[in-house]
Amino acid sequence: MYSRAYKSLVSVPPLAWVALFLLLPYALMFAHSFWAVREGVIVHDWSLRNYRALGANPVYLEVLFRSMRIAASVMLCSILLGYPLAYFLSFHARRKELLYQLVIVPLWVSYLVRGYAWKTILGSDGVLNGFLQYLHLTSEPVSFFLYSPFAVILMLTHIYTPFAFLPIYASLEHIPRPLVEASQDLGASPLKTFFHVILPLSLPGLLAGATFAFVLTLGDFLAPLLVGGPSGTMIANVVQSLFGAAYDWPLGAAISICILLLTVALLFAAERLERRWTFR
Repeated sequence: MYSRAYKSLVSVPPLAWVALFLLLPYALMFAHSFWAVREGVIVHDWSLRNYRALGANPVYLEVLFRSMRIAASVMLCSILLGYPLAYFLSFHARRKELLYQLVIVPLWVSYLVRGYAWKTILGSDGVLNGFLQYLHLTSEPVSFFLYSPFAVILMLTHIYTPFAFLPIYASLEHIPRPLVEASQDLGASPLKTFFHVILPLSLPGLLAGATFAFVLTLGDFLAPLLVGGPSGTMIANVVQSLFGAAYDWPLGAAISICILLLTVALLFAAERLERRWTFR
């Protein structure tokens, strides 16, 4: 009896915290999505006009699909960079702790500092264009580098690769080494050992890292603001504009609810796949 009361008492603060700072804001945002703005004032006129506006205006769908393409590209690049690095640190690195800290160090640097650093590198008078002109590979600055989807993908890949690396590295570290040694003792080549032992056992971490990179990129609005330009605008920038200068909170809330549902669906699908691979 005392143990049950103690568990209930301990669980009250985190539940209250989640309800107050997570569920309540979501409920308010959900309610706002059914309201309207008239003469600069939000009125509690319950309807589905905001959701109908999203379906009727192709611009929102175009920006959403562009955001998903950028998020998928960042996810793929983060996995292609993070998995080999995690594999090397887990199985071949001698100073594992030092190299691990070097991967984590960028997370200590401010997001804005890293964003302006990429802006400096990719700008017309930046380091990259200056280097290309110094080698006489280009006669004038390449405008494609900055204010384009390419710049957004490059910056977000740099920012979110550590988030993809961490779960992959954790899953590789938890692979029993006797399984790898047994595969080698049975005559399997390193390539067969990787594809038949290491990769299947690390799939949950790989899936978690891919989910982190995709979801975090989909909700990012600072990188498109700093290096994206008009062609690199993402759905989060639209939401930020609607809640800011446009002062159309109901429409911004409707877009936010759609993004939230998409994110929850992706997380649910990732969880189902992880369970399927874990218990296979």
